[in-house]
Amino acid sequence: MAEKRLAVVTGAARGIGRAIVFELLRQGRIVAGLDIIEDQLKDLERVAQEAGFEVLTRCVDITQTEKLTEVLESLAAAHDGIGILVNNAGITRDKLMIQMDDSDFDKVINVNLRAAFVAVRVAARSMVRNKFGRIVSISSVAAVIGQAGSANYAASKAGLIGMTKSIAREMGKKGITANCVAPGFIQTDMTAVLNDLVKKAAMEVIPVKRFGTVEDVARAVAFLASDDAGYITGQVLCVDGGMAM
Repeated sequence: MAEKRLAVVTGAARGIGRAIVFELLRQGRIVAGLDIIEDQLKDLERVAQEAGFEVLTRCVDITQTEKLTEVLESLAAAHDGIGILVNNAGITRDKLMIQMDDSDFDKVINVNLRAAFVAVRVAARSMVRNKFGRIVSISSVAAVIGQAGSANYAASKAGLIGMTKSIAREMGKKGITANCVAPGFIQTDMTAVLNDLVKKAAMEVIPVKRFGTVEDVARAVAFLASDDAGYITGQVLCVDGGMAM
């Protein structure tokens, strides 16, 4: 049964990742949430239990390739493979490009892009074996239209799009789809720290005149992860209120 396939979500403890976890749980999926912050993972477990769900959690630094591979292989072995992979984990280290040092660039690339590649490499093995897979990576409108002060972040998210299209071409004949969801301004901890001037400027270029919610993104991810989306692959779905038209 499709609903019994294991879904793995990285960056699952809060924000968009947490919303994706709950949307997939409501669809009857078995969900494993990965994150680096153990306390927030325990809170995720508690909230899920109170809502009548059970979520598997694993505390892991996804930039540690061997450890991430070990965790994903263990989950795949216990659940007859990984059916759905959501590459959601992401960080920012925003600075003007001329002020950005190598560590600012490398850290963002390692978390946002390289770790996603490692996760796909592991998950794809069981997806190929089972002739089914849904890979959804969380990109950003910054990858589509650029963003001043975020060259590293935009590059990492644009890299996800290129990687996703390549995966779609490689894996399509094996029953595996790969797509990106590109959120715009979403109400999260990351956008909460923006000053009022930045928020006002953003609102002026959003046709629907509101910031999105984490649930807006989660529903898009859940659709692309579903059996109904089997003929959609290599695409970028902007959940941005029309910002990147």
